[in-house]
Amino acid sequence: MSDKGGVDGIAGVDGIAGVGGMGGMDVPGGVHGTVDAGFEPVRDAFVRNFGERGERGAAVAVYRDGRKVVDLWGGVRDVDGNEDAPWEPGTAQVIRSATKGVAAAALLLLHQRGELDLEAPVGAYWPEFKAHGKDGVLVRHVLTHRAGVPALDRPLTPAEALDPDLAAAVVAAQAPFWEPGTDHGYHAQTYSWLTGELVRRVTGRAVGEWIDAEIARPHGLGLWVGLPEAEAARAGRMGRIEPPPTAPGGLRTRPKRNVAQAYADPASLTRRAFGAIDPLPDENDPAYRAAALPASNGIATADGLARFYAALTGEVDGVAPLFTPETVDAARAEASAGPDRVLVVPTRFGLGYMLHGGASPLLAPGSFGHPGRGGALGFADPESGIAFGYVTNGMNKGVTADPRAQALVTALRAAL
Repeated sequence: MSDKGGVDGIAGVDGIAGVGGMGGMDVPGGVHGTVDAGFEPVRDAFVRNFGERGERGAAVAVYRDGRKVVDLWGGVRDVDGNEDAPWEPGTAQVIRSATKGVAAAALLLLHQRGELDLEAPVGAYWPEFKAHGKDGVLVRHVLTHRAGVPALDRPLTPAEALDPDLAAAVVAAQAPFWEPGTDHGYHAQTYSWLTGELVRRVTGRAVGEWIDAEIARPHGLGLWVGLPEAEAARAGRMGRIEPPPTAPGGLRTRPKRNVAQAYADPASLTRRAFGAIDPLPDENDPAYRAAALPASNGIATADGLARFYAALTGEVDGVAPLFTPETVDAARAEASAGPDRVLVVPTRFGLGYMLHGGASPLLAPGSFGHPGRGGALGFADPESGIAFGYVTNGMNKGVTADPRAQALVTALRAAL
């Protein structure tokens, strides 16, 4: 290999600037890491994101058949920082709704172990939830965004949202916005308390504690839902970035007009669903990061997110996969599709996971995973053996199909 530091089929990129025809473009903090031979297009797309799509700090990791083939990081740790505090290999970041894929794994694992019946009413585990005609809501409806409670009549304050007992009680008392099970709409915030309370009712443990003990630690993941104080220093500051209106290659960076109108309308279900916590919490607040909101506040390294999806579908470092083949098939079998009552555009969901489609393009038709609003993305593609994780400190305005993540996925597809 001619790349700097390349050995044994590995293309090193430590400290690069101006590689891959980037015209000498400098990245504050530099770009570092390695890619296996053949995956150089992913490296080149990652570097271009800094010059062409406003990236400030980010990392991407890819596993293939349980082995890491891409491990890149670059820029600065804090979105408002400088190269004196560069992004490092262990830097973690809030992944917003990409956390939903981890929450889904908790419920599916409980089902796989015979502790939770996906066809049972939620009220069988959580009797208070049956209020206002929700006795027909099944556990699978929670995972497929068909429970009918994506919003709240009275939004929670940030302090209330961090109180799992209070927030769960408010969700349980909420009347549904449509007949449960008959349609789907993205449960942007309420997914936290729907999934979290089910885990607590079934196991007796808080959802973040259960995820750490049953998923993250056994599989060596740099991933938390409820960041421990001992790990707090590794999480960078996040914030909004303003990339060019249209990214290179025609990748959209602005929402479609009808979606933008729905977000602008305070009375719309779209606005109310995302505003179920009002005002939105400060995602850089240590108290917010220490709480467990499995819809929105997971914190992960890129490696942690990619390794999570690798661990769902296959053996990693001698540790058996989390999911059986039957659970993998169930997770990615289409259960909701068509116009989404909250996201407005057509969406596709399996059991807790977004599926490949226009709203959230993944690697291939069999892929399943979850984006995080503004940037993050994690997914698995069992057919190719690929698991992917991307995290960033620079939040775009879009909800899904972030142009930086999509540029990396497009490059990965080309490499394969």
